[in-house]
Amino acid sequence: MNFVKMHGAGNDYIYIDGFCETVENPEHLAKTLSKYHYGIGADGVVIINPDEKADCFMDIYNADGSRAKMCGNAVRCVAKFLYDRGRISGASAEINTLSGIKTVAIEEKDGKAVSATVNMGKPVLNGKSIPTRFGDSVVKNKSIFVYDRYFDVTCLSMGNPHCVTFCDDPDLIDLSIYGKRFENHEYFPDRINAEFVSVIGQNQLKVRVHERGSGETLACGTGACASAVAAVLLGKCDRESEISVQMKGGELFVCWSSSGDVYLNGNTIEVFTGTI
Repeated sequence: MNFVKMHGAGNDYIYIDGFCETVENPEHLAKTLSKYHYGIGADGVVIINPDEKADCFMDIYNADGSRAKMCGNAVRCVAKFLYDRGRISGASAEINTLSGIKTVAIEEKDGKAVSATVNMGKPVLNGKSIPTRFGDSVVKNKSIFVYDRYFDVTCLSMGNPHCVTFCDDPDLIDLSIYGKRFENHEYFPDRINAEFVSVIGQNQLKVRVHERGSGETLACGTGACASAVAAVLLGKCDRESEISVQMKGGELFVCWSSSGDVYLNGNTIEVFTGTI
């Protein structure tokens, strides 16, 4: 089986061309290939399949084999895959996902896509729809008890559910203790992605993220969007401004527009191709 390894700000996936390859057991494949030392090593596997409504369908499986609905960095890398291989004509791609069709604008250099901006759509703020067990209201600065202390959390969905906590310094949070406990907390019936965020400047955030099914990752596109939206909701960042989100793997840029749509921009890098 041929594959391509790509990442956006360090959020790395193994990409398989479903136009050419047949994947019979994607859950097992993701668990096997995502293991560092024993497989290729990644945050998960993305299968790029044919689609009747868009240029392709992006099917994502986390490192633990669970299926994901959306990943902002992965969808941007899929656009790079299509552009670099001449699968699309022009500098934009329509990519179908379990969270709907996403439009990705591509910035190229020397015939290759070097960065991409995806319209992530409107954030879901209704607590029940995210889903959480906070009810139908907006989940903003709600207090929950996790392991040994209370946290004030703001929750929303960017195609997958997120729980954002603001703190003095994300590096002081022990994700080996709190990550899984947030992910599997009783308030989150479909599990949750957890972001720990600090404001480090005007429209500048520092973020660490624990992704459901993958653990701590170097970056998370939907997590960057969720952190920026939460910051705007709490008056910590400005609406309609470009918000810099600095993660361990690099910098992503988010803008929550007046139309309600959230835009995510960042680099798209092909690391290597191979056969396994």
